[in-house]
Amino acid sequence: MNSSPLERILRGPSGIGTASLQPLQRTASASAATLPEFALPAAGAPADGLSSPTPSAAQSPSAAQAPSAAQSPQAPQREGPPQPGDPIPGLYYHPIAEPDPERVAEVSRRIKSWALDEVQLYPPEWEDQFDGFSLGRYMVACHPDAPTVDHLMIATRLMAAENALDDCYCEDHGGSPIGLGGRLLLAHTALDPLHTTQEYHPQWEESLSSDAPRRGYRSAMDYFTRSATPAQSDRFRHDMARLHMGYLAEAAWAETGYTPQTWEYLSMRQFNNFRPCPTITDTVGGYELPAHLHALPAVQRVIALGSNATTIVNDLYSYTKELASPGKHLNLPVVIAEQESCSEREAYLKAVDVHNDLMQTFEATAAALAATHPDPTLLRFLRGVATWIDGNHHWHQTNTYRYSLPDFW
Repeated sequence: MNSSPLERILRGPSGIGTASLQPLQRTASASAATLPEFALPAAGAPADGLSSPTPSAAQSPSAAQAPSAAQSPQAPQREGPPQPGDPIPGLYYHPIAEPDPERVAEVSRRIKSWALDEVQLYPPEWEDQFDGFSLGRYMVACHPDAPTVDHLMIATRLMAAENALDDCYCEDHGGSPIGLGGRLLLAHTALDPLHTTQEYHPQWEESLSSDAPRRGYRSAMDYFTRSATPAQSDRFRHDMARLHMGYLAEAAWAETGYTPQTWEYLSMRQFNNFRPCPTITDTVGGYELPAHLHALPAVQRVIALGSNATTIVNDLYSYTKELASPGKHLNLPVVIAEQESCSEREAYLKAVDVHNDLMQTFEATAAALAATHPDPTLLRFLRGVATWIDGNHHWHQTNTYRYSLPDFW
């Protein structure tokens, strides 16, 4: 059946939905496996006086129970073009409740104090951009099961440090593809320490305070390793190496003026993506997914699919912002338009389709994995990754300081 790109994406995929990843609230689907019943372990008493929100505060009923295959996971589509803060029409997503405001306020206060007073992460003239990023709201939305604000701060510092490095090394606050490899490698030693001789160790140690990205990386990693196990710390370092490799591929293309094929771009985005963030969901949640379970190929596939989908969300919501910036910015719609000889609108709508397919595959793969490996800790981790994906979309959708949608509807 022939249909336009817009009609196709507005129908949405027929995926199982993350109902299969929500404990104790399932809808049956004859065509898809569902997860065994389980309940999240209760959080311990909070050390900071701000406990985990109750389920009713953390998630609305519509968010706590995601739809089945026969239902649409999307909020009702409004007539006419989307307004500021609306979701992308046709995008496959799961709406969530507003993040707990008390936690948002406290995380926002603490992260600004850390950025300004502890590591001098940004100069005064960038303060409005730091505030506009809304880190507190972002991380509270992505980690509603964090037992304390201290746990939330683990993720928030790392996100702030990663964003500072991206801005200063790669993007529009002094970033450049020229010489990026050397800068990234030296910054990576703030996460994965240099082991060298006594003669050269002091010079390396001094270098860790030489610029904002390295100061941020070192401090955020110090806090992280205090709460993480050695296996969780090693997992994070590995994922950050993946991220930096993706930065280098994109920089190499920028230096040579190369526009990758769509499959090549998606390969790069599997590395230059949000993966380090959802894979620490267990550390932020106050538990550990054992290394032997994390290393399972099926678990790695689920993490990769979910991380890839979140990154296409970023491409779609930041599309107009990047087009308005100097130079050529690669994102999925730009690559599709150039390599597949279609209009900007057609390319954007096809990118929505790509995202939807990734989400559908992520959910089906996670459900199948949970059915074959019903370990309670693994089920909790899978739910945490799915929750992170939902929170990431909510932040992109509602952050009108940073993002606006193109006029394609």
